[in-house]
This record gives sequence, structure tokens and C-alpha cells, in this order.
Amino acid sequence: MLLNDMSKIRKSAKGEQCLIRIPGHCNYDPATVVLCHIGGAGLALKSPDMHGAYGCSDCHNVIDGRVPTKHSKTDIKLWFFEGIFRTQLELLKKGLINV
Repeated sequence: MLLNDMSKIRKSAKGEQCLIRIPGHCNYDPATVVLCHIGGAGLALKSPDMHGAYGCSDCHNVIDGRVPTKHSKTDIKLWFFEGIFRTQLELLKKGLINV
């Protein structure tokens, strides 16, 4: 997989739909969408942008653990990974990643 400039991927999230869609949290507001990363890269490093997902501010807060939720960590990760797959399809359409 070849990757273009990573800042273009982050910038591409502006004005997009939330693709994480956590039930009971998602605000569905494109004005709040950013490229969200999940922890786990180690030593406060972010995962690569191609492993990010377009997410609204409320889904982002759940992913980062900034707000309480009734959902399990497993369910949150599942919704996030589904968001990554949806985002990767959008990035392919935009020509920001190539396979």
C-alpha cells in the first residue's frame, strides 16, 4: 500500500460524516469531524493516519475515554475499527491512499 502525504489525510476529514457512529453518543455533525486515532501505538504515539477514522467530537471523546459510556471497551473498539474500514474506502475514493 502506498501512502500520500499524511497531513492530507487528516485534512480530508473536515466536513465529512462521522464514520464511527457510536450509538447514544454520535452527534452526526460534519462540522465536528476529525481524523480519530486509537491508542496503543506506545509511548503516547498515535497510530498511522491510514489507521484513523473520521469521527465526530462526541465519538472522539468516547474513543479517547474522556466521557463515561455504558458501552464496553470491546464494543467501542469494534465501532472504531468499522469506522476505519469506512474511512479507508473514502480515502481510496479520494486518491489519498492507493492499493
